[in-house]
Amino acid sequence: MMQDEATTSGGTPLELIDAYWRAANYLSVGQIYLCDNPLLKEPLAPEHIEHMLLGHWGTTPGQNFIYTHLNRVIRKYDLDMIYMSGPGHGGPAVVSGTYLEGTYSEIYSNVGEDEAGLKRLFTQFSFPGGIPSHTSTECPGSIHEGGKRGYSLSHAFGAVLPILHLNGPVELRRRERKSA
Repeated sequence: MMQDEATTSGGTPLELIDAYWRAANYLSVGQIYLCDNPLLKEPLAPEHIEHMLLGHWGTTPGQNFIYTHLNRVIRKYDLDMIYMSGPGHGGPAVVSGTYLEGTYSEIYSNVGEDEAGLKRLFTQFSFPGGIPSHTSTECPGSIHEGGKRGYSLSHAFGAVLPILHLNGPVELRRRERKSA
């Protein structure tokens, strides 16, 4: 985060990064678990919970952490970067990041940055006619389907090869790194 943003919003850069990460985690949880009451204006009830849960919460906070800090580094050093999210069902993380940035709502105007848009973001996740539970090309900026080491590495290599100044960090799960 830029220093002038920290000053105008009342928080230190670390506080703003932490708030962004927590917001991304909430959006991710909402996509996986909630079908109603997106702002929790009323006590959580069974009818607010998705009937069939898809997506992996376990991989999501780590992906949100990486996404958040890569954004910090991109802004601080004015980098050109493309992030390859390797873990398969971590789609909520990448969707959350693009929603917080505003990119998601720019492309999908039916998913606005208000309570109705938030509910739409949550209910369309891993639902017929909605978006997949994995990182997919429906997500703004995504150029691959997450879930496989080979896909992630080959897409990152292909993206950065012709553009020498482009950085292409790839996130892989622990068991995938052992053989990479």
